[in-house]
Amino acid sequence: MLKENLVLIGNGMAGVRTLEELLKLAPDHYNITVFGEEPYGNYNRIMLSPVLASEKTIEQIMLNGEDWYVANGITLHKGKKVEQINRARREVIATDGTVAHYDRLIIATGSVPFMLPLPGADKAGVIGFRDIKDVDTMLATASQYKHAVVIGGGLLGLEAANGLMKQGMNVTVVHLLDTLMERQLDKPAAAMLQKSLEARGMTFLMEHSTAEILGNERVTAVRFKNGTEIPADLVVMAVGIKPNTELGKSAGLYCERGIVVSDTMQTITDPKIYAIGECVQHRGIAYGLVAPLFEQAKV
Repeated sequence: MLKENLVLIGNGMAGVRTLEELLKLAPDHYNITVFGEEPYGNYNRIMLSPVLASEKTIEQIMLNGEDWYVANGITLHKGKKVEQINRARREVIATDGTVAHYDRLIIATGSVPFMLPLPGADKAGVIGFRDIKDVDTMLATASQYKHAVVIGGGLLGLEAANGLMKQGMNVTVVHLLDTLMERQLDKPAAAMLQKSLEARGMTFLMEHSTAEILGNERVTAVRFKNGTEIPADLVVMAVGIKPNTELGKSAGLYCERGIVVSDTMQTITDPKIYAIGECVQHRGIAYGLVAPLFEQAKV
């Protein structure tokens, strides 16, 4: 029997878990090709915070090293971003010109950090907290500079702030609301958390709204809507994520908040194309946690 060509766009946790489930069920059914934008195998994104805090290394958070792809006969194009899906010819094309033909395609492009559209947000030293490159930037900055500002007092923001503090930076967390981690904690618990973090040296500016990021080429300060300013050599935006639907939209797939899929994780536009993970919207919901994404992978 001729093997079908299966192409996976996105080398993250949801996409690769899908391949693992598939290899259990039908190990010889597909020729599998994977495109990953980052120059790594599949790693545990949830564990980036311990890497930032120097509690783990990149090697320790790898879930599928490059040897796993070789052992399973999977072609891995790492560090290659797919820029186009040609649905008529059933081809995906990467920015470097690499082309792969598919019989079935899985889009697992995940999510991108929501970056506040502030004046000066394009300056050097203004980043999200989403991948190994962001962690590398934070570690490099911490070795040369002193002042870090984290915008967002949710779980991710506090993890970034904790890691940067462990790297020796003076960290200020800026939060729009009056309580930290308002999705998870009530006010008394949030107040206790804030007090304990302040005792360890973290600074908080609650109910502050950022107006502008100052500096020439590189960020030097942050100005708030109340007119006050604080110095900043690094600004980390941890204000949420949004489904990465850019590729799906450009291929003419129906998207709302995410790429809309049916109960079989097929895009409602093209049954040859599946989508999974944080880029997806299923029954009106786009997920940002790993447990439901692993359930999708089994489907």
